[in-house]
Amino acid sequence: MKIQFGALIILPATVFSFSPSITSAPALHHVATTVGGPSPAFAVSSTKRRSAFPTMALSRTSLQMSSEAANSPEEKSMMSKIFEIYTKTANAATTLFPLWTVLFTAIALKRPSTFDFFTTEYFTAALAALMLSMGITLTPADFIAVASEPSSVLMQFSLCYGMMPLLAMALGKAFGLDAGLMAGMVLVGSINGGQASNLCTYIAKGNVALSVLMTTATTVGAILMTPFLCKALLGAVVPVDAKGIAMSTIQVVLAPIAIGMTANKFFPKLVKAILPFAPVVGVVSTCLLVASAVAQVADPIMNAGIGLQIPVLLLHLLGGLVGYWLPKITGFGEVKSRTMAIETSMKSSAFGFLLAKLHFGDYVARVPSAVSVVWMALTGSMLAVVWRYIPVKEDEK
Repeated sequence: MKIQFGALIILPATVFSFSPSITSAPALHHVATTVGGPSPAFAVSSTKRRSAFPTMALSRTSLQMSSEAANSPEEKSMMSKIFEIYTKTANAATTLFPLWTVLFTAIALKRPSTFDFFTTEYFTAALAALMLSMGITLTPADFIAVASEPSSVLMQFSLCYGMMPLLAMALGKAFGLDAGLMAGMVLVGSINGGQASNLCTYIAKGNVALSVLMTTATTVGAILMTPFLCKALLGAVVPVDAKGIAMSTIQVVLAPIAIGMTANKFFPKLVKAILPFAPVVGVVSTCLLVASAVAQVADPIMNAGIGLQIPVLLLHLLGGLVGYWLPKITGFGEVKSRTMAIETSMKSSAFGFLLAKLHFGDYVARVPSAVSVVWMALTGSMLAVVWRYIPVKEDEK
């Protein structure tokens, strides 16, 4: 908890310190204008004083020279060029999000010990940093606008806990999975949306406020829906720690979002300086989160055959496609449809792995969740990058 709180405080300050914005420049420019360009009357009085106060004249001249230096075109041009290079690099890095996911996953599978340092405390802090990087892009007005149209949240909730569990069961039967793997597949389809979906929604130019509300709704809904679906579809009883889920949702999702929105409202200049760094922070956090989860279950993933890899991939891919086209044909706009597609495709696979580990007697039941960690991240990031470069027409929003 200490590390999480520290990350929330240190991250904005650290990023701001490297920001290209120079908040003192307008003030210096004002001083330079006042000192360097006086009216004729002031110039005469200055001449009379110059001999009596040489020190003051020297100080004024020094201040003028330093102000002019601080506002020199060369320095401004250099700062602009540096920021332009950073912007291009950040855009390229964000566009290559799927590649970074593959790279970090490969390292985690090959050498799981590489991410031993990423303990639970760091994991929580990284999730909080991810949510904070999204929170600074939002305002209370965004959530008020979303809350005024609850149909979007209800549609995605039904996709998450209606369509996805049934799709998981259908794929399991189509590929002839045994009882243990079938149970794991259904569990993946019956869990809540993952926090990384908020970042992918941001990259895809979706509705981040809507994505956050959907993640929160399905996470809280998991308290009842996940045990109910497992019992109804599998006959298995899966106890869920309702209090633990609620506390984790507050700590990892709601609190960082609230801090980000508060900063956006009361410290807009600070947020404006931080904002260009938000996608990079989100991508790095997500890659570390995926790699850490994969490293913990590297052996089950490596031992899973192609007969399991394909149905798990199809669960996330088809889930995303249905999650896009069903809202689209029922009258939802492009932005909302993209948001629902990503939210539906990206499940909280790590949570599914934990539930399978704790409550399913058969060891193989946890393997689908382990495999899902990889395909969920890849599917979501690819959808995000593709949509990032497909502009949304004004009449389709």
